[in-house]
Amino acid sequence: MVQALTKALTLEEFLQLPETEPASEYINGLIVQKPMPQGEHSVIQTELSPAINLVVKPKQIARAFTELRCTFGGRSTVPDIAVFQWGRIPRNDNGGVANVFAIAPDWTIEILSPDQSQTKVTKNILHCLKHGTQMGWLIDPEEKSVFVYLPDQPTTVYDAPESRLPVPEFAKDFHLTVEGLFSWLRE
Repeated sequence: MVQALTKALTLEEFLQLPETEPASEYINGLIVQKPMPQGEHSVIQTELSPAINLVVKPKQIARAFTELRCTFGGRSTVPDIAVFQWGRIPRNDNGGVANVFAIAPDWTIEILSPDQSQTKVTKNILHCLKHGTQMGWLIDPEEKSVFVYLPDQPTTVYDAPESRLPVPEFAKDFHLTVEGLFSWLRE
């Protein structure tokens, strides 16, 4: 949903607005509210983030965050899952995780919801890649497929159940097949 505004807001003005549920994003001067996640989206997001963290977090390699606002390159978006390498996680003065993430994630993961624009989500992934993200996934539960985006490389679609999904080099110990990903929907 795109909110109609009486005047254009700057990114700084947008960031001062109260958060919405579901989250709103600032894209090219427009405020766009994300659709409310539904069952399949919720299951995949709920299972995938801790599965990634189980592999990368104990060794302080990286950390996966759900619904984290990332503001960079003139946009403020909320990927379904944003994975940051450990040394790039913004920290506050006491060493804890900061509230503001003004950088692109190292790995961005979006899960398509019913009636959500695949084009809009793809544009967010491409924006991330333009600003340093190493890999983007677009998971389509309805089609049981995963589109994998890499900088300066053609997009690859994974839909064969036995296909192992590629991950960024820093997450090389995380292994997941297409079947493994979508099997969470049957549990």
